[in-house]
Amino acid sequence: MHKERNKMENKSLLTDFYQITMMQGYFDAKRHNQKVVFDMFYRENPCGSGFAIMAGIRQLLEYISNLKFTEDDLAYLRSLELFSEEFLEYLQGFSFTGSIDAMPEGTVVFPGEPLVVVKAPIIEAQLIETALLNIINHQCLIATKAARICYAAGGDDVLEFGLRRAQGPDAGIYGARAAVIGGCAATSNVMAGKIFDVPIRGTHAHSWIMSFGDELAAFRAYAASFPDRCTLLVDTYDTLVYGVPNAITVFDEMRKSRGSIHNYGIRLDSGDFAYLSKEARKMLDAAGHEDAKITASCDLDEVLIQSLKLQGAKIDTWGVGTSLITSKGCPAFGGVYKLSAVCGEGGSFIPKIKLSENPEKVTNPGEKKVLRIYDSKHNKIKADLIMLKDEVVNEKEKLVLFDPKAPWKKMILKPGEYYIKELLIPIVTDGKQVYTSPGIMEIREYCMKQQSSLWEEYRRLINPHVLPVDLSQKLYDLKQKMIYELRNGK
Repeated sequence: MHKERNKMENKSLLTDFYQITMMQGYFDAKRHNQKVVFDMFYRENPCGSGFAIMAGIRQLLEYISNLKFTEDDLAYLRSLELFSEEFLEYLQGFSFTGSIDAMPEGTVVFPGEPLVVVKAPIIEAQLIETALLNIINHQCLIATKAARICYAAGGDDVLEFGLRRAQGPDAGIYGARAAVIGGCAATSNVMAGKIFDVPIRGTHAHSWIMSFGDELAAFRAYAASFPDRCTLLVDTYDTLVYGVPNAITVFDEMRKSRGSIHNYGIRLDSGDFAYLSKEARKMLDAAGHEDAKITASCDLDEVLIQSLKLQGAKIDTWGVGTSLITSKGCPAFGGVYKLSAVCGEGGSFIPKIKLSENPEKVTNPGEKKVLRIYDSKHNKIKADLIMLKDEVVNEKEKLVLFDPKAPWKKMILKPGEYYIKELLIPIVTDGKQVYTSPGIMEIREYCMKQQSSLWEEYRRLINPHVLPVDLSQKLYDLKQKMIYELRNGK
């Protein structure tokens, strides 16, 4: 069994220029060791979804554990003739000494709630912002898109086929990882398969067929090489006139020579998939190959897959490339990283808030935690509750939730009707990794269970229901008080 890479090359300069200029500013002002809290969250679900999927923690941990400034990095910064020697000397011994809490990969998440919380000296917390967002945003986006596609497939296997259309090698590798977390059964990406120990699947190209004198000869040669995993691409010349009949001929020959065959079938890569798959299914069944699988690929996405399912298409496996690996139609996740508290002179943290003319951009102040409220009877998610870190919910007492945008809208849960789970867990404490990421297939299984905890109304592809993400009364009151005081100069 292959193991995931446990080392990422040093990426200290994978950051925006202003992060380093701010770092020197903090250093010059002798504020670089001031402890702060930053929250990473997002404001709107991607792809029109009712939720998103958390992903990227493994790579974030690799980034943090390898964070340092090499002599080459420092030489480059020195060449810019902007940074002081005192600051560059400080960077020579730089490492991350703070703490990070995060939601586990595969968790279903919602807008406004902290996915990652960083508590660290401000100079460290500032530096990691860009890389953290780069890692988490990308993998959350692809995992969410994969979850939508797999939901549309209704339990059929979905294969990630997008490497050649990904926006660069890293996007292809880590996108494949995120796609499997989101629900894909396998990837065509061999490097991702090796690094992350996930199943790899694939068939053959049209060029294989075209390189032989005729289609039947090509099919026979492929079957001879891969008799125990033989999926034949049948649309190179004419799917129903030549492709499927030639595939049946080869399957008949294999059965005659081997006695039985397994893991075999055909792939459709063009044409009307609803019509062609139904006709191909009839032909395969009539020839006694009821167990032959039909795979489809070519510009598929969740909308088309759902439509084909409704049309009765006889497709067992869906190979999805461009739309998945690029999250076609929704190119960015939109996660942000905002300061929520600073450590005062007495050692206690002082809440901070960002105001905006856009109400959705006003942040939630203070150190926080996120509780998930479950319906005890059905084990389904009722709501998420963002609270100040020192608050406690007693499950033996009545719980009153309210919409922070419309406080008169309330949900009252009696003892026994609900139970809670805290979502943020420590992954780094005082600069040391304290969390070991599970294997990808284990995360995938967890993600599927997470999605099953959602009512179907939240999972539908178009106009999904909005799950409540509420604030505790104490946090709500603090937020309103700070808004009033800042707007009124107090």
